Amino acid sequence: MTSKIKPSKGAPYARIMGVGGYRPTRVVPNEEILKHIDSSDEWIRSRSGIATRHWAGPDETVATMAVEASGKAIADAGIAPEQIGAVVVSTVSHFKQTPAIATEIGHLVGAGKPAAFDISAGCAGFGYGLTLAKGMVVEGSAEYVLVIGVERLSDLTDLEDRATAFLFGDGAGAVIVGPAKEPAIGPTVWGSEGDKSETIKQTLSWDVYRTTPTPGGDGPEERPAPEAIRYPAITQEGQAVFRWAVFEMAKVAQQALDEAGVSPDDLDVFIPHQANMRIIDSMVKTLKLPESVTVARDVETTGNTSAASIPLAMERLLATGQAKSGDTALVIGFGAGLVYAATVVTLP
Repeated sequence: MTSKIKPSKGAPYARIMGVGGYRPTRVVPNEEILKHIDSSDEWIRSRSGIATRHWAGPDETVATMAVEASGKAIADAGIAPEQIGAVVVSTVSHFKQTPAIATEIGHLVGAGKPAAFDISAGCAGFGYGLTLAKGMVVEGSAEYVLVIGVERLSDLTDLEDRATAFLFGDGAGAVIVGPAKEPAIGPTVWGSEGDKSETIKQTLSWDVYRTTPTPGGDGPEERPAPEAIRYPAITQEGQAVFRWAVFEMAKVAQQALDEAGVSPDDLDVFIPHQANMRIIDSMVKTLKLPESVTVARDVETTGNTSAASIPLAMERLLATGQAKSGDTALVIGFGAGLVYAATVVTLP
């Protein structure tokens, strides 16, 4: 039987054309965190490599930070906003269930009427968004795709939790993905290990705050008052996450290299999720990366910004000259779920 459906007419390949980042103006040193937990600057630095992080102010919302980063990415790509055919936003800190924040961001950047949706893939979210964007460009449903990772994790930080209070930061990173004549985004190695989903999680579900009756649900008299409930925050089992990231993610990174046909000696840059300096250094060692490979260590001054960490680190490497356009980079994100995504890209 002959199909009546016409074949897609997309580009032969896709590439990252531009990158932009936004870091909130407020810089928070470890000393400020130590007002709330029994620890020390030396302990925080030795455990995570973090010295400072950025926290958003009242006017630095998920949307405004994303728009700032997107404007820079659009300018860097050299396209007009109205050429954007799709907006993909990865975030876990947009607190409205609907509508997707991507629709608002698309409007604010002047994209016209793009396809727009949010994804929730934690710290692997940028890799997920990049993969979806590549597919859209090659399939032909969008010529240019805006991919954003943005977080206000300070809203989900328990300052009295000694294990996590120092980890998280806020910010936004964005890229434009568009057509290419040769491969510039490799095959993605991605997946999840749901049996470990409890190792990184939000402490409470938002529905504990409901005080009105629901169809088929408990009445308000059977639920505690919101003021009696500790605000939801991100928590994790640090040692379990560390072991998983160090041992399992190095394998995923190597698989991404293999799928792209690239050896460690071919790499110019390594941009892992900025979760922890010890994890980054362990992965570099396990992968046996040459000293010539530039390694992103943005976590020291930015903290863990989840989905925003890879594009923010990429933007900083390019802005400071530590990496250059055309470099071959291995990127890998991993986190809550537990989910992961790794690929090899050509830097814009």
